[in-house]
Amino acid sequence: MDTRMKACCTAAKGNKNLYDFEVMAQGNKRVSLAEYKGKVALVVNTASKCGFTPQYNDLQALYAKYKERGFEILDFPCNQFGGQSPESDSETVQFCQLNYGTEFPQFKKVEVNGANELPLYTWLKAAQGFKGFDEGHNLAPVLDKMLREADADYDKKSDIKWNFTKFLIDRDGNVVARFEPTADMALVEEAIERLL
Repeated sequence: MDTRMKACCTAAKGNKNLYDFEVMAQGNKRVSLAEYKGKVALVVNTASKCGFTPQYNDLQALYAKYKERGFEILDFPCNQFGGQSPESDSETVQFCQLNYGTEFPQFKKVEVNGANELPLYTWLKAAQGFKGFDEGHNLAPVLDKMLREADADYDKKSDIKWNFTKFLIDRDGNVVARFEPTADMALVEEAIERLL
């Protein structure tokens, strides 16, 4: 069994943590997430042409504020939702740095759902399923309508629903929270602060 398949299968059993996974960085460099051992991390699937893309401002602000206390953001661009991340990996990095001043690690573009999903995301979704959109957000009803038309039972599945879904990881590499893109970033920050 190849390493990728083994990681996927073992993760499904629930006895893995963040540090057991490897991902691909820019330039096709393999990176062990064990490099982030002992840090609080926020894993985010992102896109450059999404209604939630301005969250890059909030993410960079969090990174700047908490990096020295052991906080990391792990950015995984994804083109699975409305084709909203069409650029090459290098174009995406350039876009984020020029428009949002991002300084946190951005990995190669990945799939987060389906047959080709990154094993890391199989594990994340198994650890924290979908619990609904923040009803106070103006895009929540839009997302709900669109997703329900495609799948009447979408809300019963743990799949990633849209860009900028966030998973919070504690210093031991365990998933402790999932935030949908509609979640108030102040709540995300509060949860990060509790772990630092």
